[in-house]
Amino acid sequence: MGRVAQWWARLAGGNPYLLDVPLALFSFAVSLWSVWNDDTHWPWWVYAMTAGTALPLPWRRRAPLAVAALSGLASIPVSVVAHSVMPQIPVYAVVTIYTVADRARDWQRGLLLGILVVSNILGTHSVNGAFFSLLLTIGTFVFGSLVRELRRLARVEADRALEAGRRAASDAARAVAEERARIAREMHDILAHAVSLMVIQAEAGPLVVRDNPDRAIRAFDDIAGAGRDAMVQLRRVLGVLKEDGAAPELAPQPRLYELPALAERVSGTGPAVELEVDPSAGPLPAEVEAAAYRIVQEALTNAVKHAEASRVSVRVVRAGEELSVTVADDGHGLRLSSEHVASGWSGGRGLVGIRERAAACGGRAEAGPGPGGRGFLVSARLPLGAAGLAERVG
Repeated sequence: MGRVAQWWARLAGGNPYLLDVPLALFSFAVSLWSVWNDDTHWPWWVYAMTAGTALPLPWRRRAPLAVAALSGLASIPVSVVAHSVMPQIPVYAVVTIYTVADRARDWQRGLLLGILVVSNILGTHSVNGAFFSLLLTIGTFVFGSLVRELRRLARVEADRALEAGRRAASDAARAVAEERARIAREMHDILAHAVSLMVIQAEAGPLVVRDNPDRAIRAFDDIAGAGRDAMVQLRRVLGVLKEDGAAPELAPQPRLYELPALAERVSGTGPAVELEVDPSAGPLPAEVEAAAYRIVQEALTNAVKHAEASRVSVRVVRAGEELSVTVADDGHGLRLSSEHVASGWSGGRGLVGIRERAAACGGRAEAGPGPGGRGFLVSARLPLGAAGLAERVG
């Protein structure tokens, strides 16, 4: 039975005349039966007016007020001259009043409601008749208005669901883009740092292999160590791309206590690294410590690759509710070409990654020439509390 109702609703929804024509025939049959069973033999025009009340009903959805007016005009002569043949419940009146209340414009609905009240009070000859007529017509109007409101609420809910779906799809796409960017930053930081150290050691190896074999051996050991460290970190990053159900191979995120090992690796291949980590800085939220570690790592990588520095100073201290990260070198500093000046220099991919990491924690990062234009300075401030988290989520 439910399937038949659904089938009929789909069929009638596509072609409303399939429902409205049988409804008009039913209304005509009820009115005709009332005339035929009356004790008086009425002339043909009464039958014609009775048919006229039902004739406009198939077009009720297209022009609700016009159909109600035509049906009402056809019923007036029958009601005045042959009141006894009027059915107890006129189907055409119920259908047209309901349709106007449900589908017509507001001013049309108000006009019909006023006409119904006046005509039922003045057009009946008894209080009981007026009460029954008002109950029938006004009740039908109220029911149509309720259906109209329910339909409006259904449209509002559908719009909300559609908007929620779009918002969810947008959030999912943004989350995917953010995750891709995060993985790209991790891959860049890991590979750039490891490859830079490996290249420097590989270039230095042939120069000392004859004169200082021990140093050459250490260089190769450092290359192997940098490669192994890069592989471990790459496994951690690529672990998030595993299929569901695969065994996790995730190492912990880098923390501040790992900075001395990082500084030692860089010092062994390039400039001397002076590290200062405030003991009161930890333990901190994992994402803040990971961001600070990666910022220092990228700044050291840039110093090794580009700065030609002999000394790098790294300072990580807690300043109130923020973690302050500063990396300064004594290299040749930033040399801007005319092309950079014209296009508005914003740093390479690594410096962009530093800013993105700081922003992901609700903080900020800056990079540029050091004091007096000497060397290069990278600084970042990462909030530690709920304010930074709220800023990031917002």
